Amino acid sequence: MSRPGHSVFVTNSVGRSANGSFLAAEVASQPQDWANAATTAEVHRDLLPAPGERVAAIGCGTSLFMARTFASARESGGQGVTDAWPASEVRTDRSYDRYLFICRSGTTTEVVDAMRSVPAGSRSTVICSSPQTPVLELADPILIDEVDEKSVVQTRFATTTLAILRWHLGEDLTPVIEQGRAALAEPDDALAGVRNAEQITFVGQGMAGPLADEAALKLRESCQAWVESYLATEYRHGPISIAAPGRAVWALGPLVAGLADDVAATGAHWEHRDVDPMAELLRVHRLCLLRSADLGLDPDNPRSLHRSVILEP
Repeated sequence: MSRPGHSVFVTNSVGRSANGSFLAAEVASQPQDWANAATTAEVHRDLLPAPGERVAAIGCGTSLFMARTFASARESGGQGVTDAWPASEVRTDRSYDRYLFICRSGTTTEVVDAMRSVPAGSRSTVICSSPQTPVLELADPILIDEVDEKSVVQTRFATTTLAILRWHLGEDLTPVIEQGRAALAEPDDALAGVRNAEQITFVGQGMAGPLADEAALKLRESCQAWVESYLATEYRHGPISIAAPGRAVWALGPLVAGLADDVAATGAHWEHRDVDPMAELLRVHRLCLLRSADLGLDPDNPRSLHRSVILEP
């Protein structure tokens, strides 16, 4: 039984959580999904970028943010040039050793078009969670259908893809997994400072930069929140003007010197945990569930969104 102010992340036999949301069940599974990703990374290591390869990582929406996060982590780890492109803007006139596509649905028009546009003979890999979809025929497939989602809002597919790629880069995600479990075990009151904020700005640096963008996207999708996101070093170059009492700034990853003090001076709430930004994303996912429930919104089916963007020819 849950205690006051505390959510219980339990699933039933059809994959919904105790509160009836697919999204809640999919959020709850993530730490174990990340642990399982170590095996997936090992099994498919020959399909993933090798050290020294020039790589283009490609996706749309959330998948693009995962591509950008991977690119940052790979380059900062000295494993080779890694560009991240939206599928609609991928550069095929540059020399890459491997194209890495990320696409949950396997049917997104821009991704399919981008895959068909890569130079003949190029090494291409796609990570997807949807069996029997077009992208699986256009590149070497890594199918992770065990983390497919019934919610339109992407959570576990995206973070598990990132976990696979981080394990592949040689990272030990054991501490991150434990941080993720701790984030899921926190009482709802741990999010009191942001639960009712009029506006939230996410900031991050390095690989936390695109994860800040992803955090903002989740709140836009799930509960129509007013959210923004910036590189932490860019926040004082204009965006700080929106900070005020009743609003919040949420930092992911390592802090930029002096930024917390500058935000405090505005009267805005400052939110930060000294944890891996991928684990902190679980706290954002929990906030999505809380705020959507507060507003009476369906977090599984955001307005105007569908599982895949399929464009008319």
